[in-house]
Parts: sequence; structure tokens; C-alpha cells
Amino acid sequence: QVQLVESGGGLVQPGGSLRLSCVASGFIFSIYVMRWYRQAPGKERELVALITPGGSGRNYADSVKGRFTISRDDAKNTVYLQMNSLKAEDTAVYYCSRLGGFWGQGTQVTVSS
Repeated sequence: QVQLVESGGGLVQPGGSLRLSCVASGFIFSIYVMRWYRQAPGKERELVALITPGGSGRNYADSVKGRFTISRDDAKNTVYLQMNSLKAEDTAVYYCSRLGGFWGQGTQVTVSS
């Protein structure tokens, strides 16, 4: 059974940083592209970042490029999202996802002074 469990969200001031984690189980983690999405209230789900198997290929939404970094540790079945220089517009629920309609429960990120 595929399971994805996010953690690391919270309240942070503008300009601050957070590191999100997603621990995966129930599949061969190392061969899958992993993605981070976010959804703010009243807005559509947005793809934030993805990382290819092996971690050499990474893509980001224009809105987070240069501020966010996606990484993975296959030994720990974990994908991370390091978020720096956070802005109020980054406030959203952040989800980890794998191909096939598998999602984590989400973790809330709130950027506010």
C-alpha cells in the first residue's frame, strides 16, 4: 500500500525558511518521479517542484524558482522541499505526490508577520 506522509509545515515570518519532508512507503521509491504540490484557499492546485529518479533532474514553478529546492534521499525513502525567502503568497497546504493518484495528507505552511 502506497503511503506518503508529509511533515515540517508551520507558521513562519516572511523571509524565513521551512523544510518539508515526505516519507514514502509501499513502493520502490527510488524509481519514481516525486512531486510537491500546493493549494491555497480558493485557488487551484499548483505543481511546485519535481525531482527525477536519482535526483539529477529538478524542475520548479516560476513562482518558487531560486527560493525552493527539492531533493531526495532514497536510502530514507524521503523527498524534501527546502523553502527559503518565504512570501505570504507561499501560504498553502503542501502535498507530496507520486504518479498514479497517490497523495500525502498535506502539511500547512503559513507565511505571516
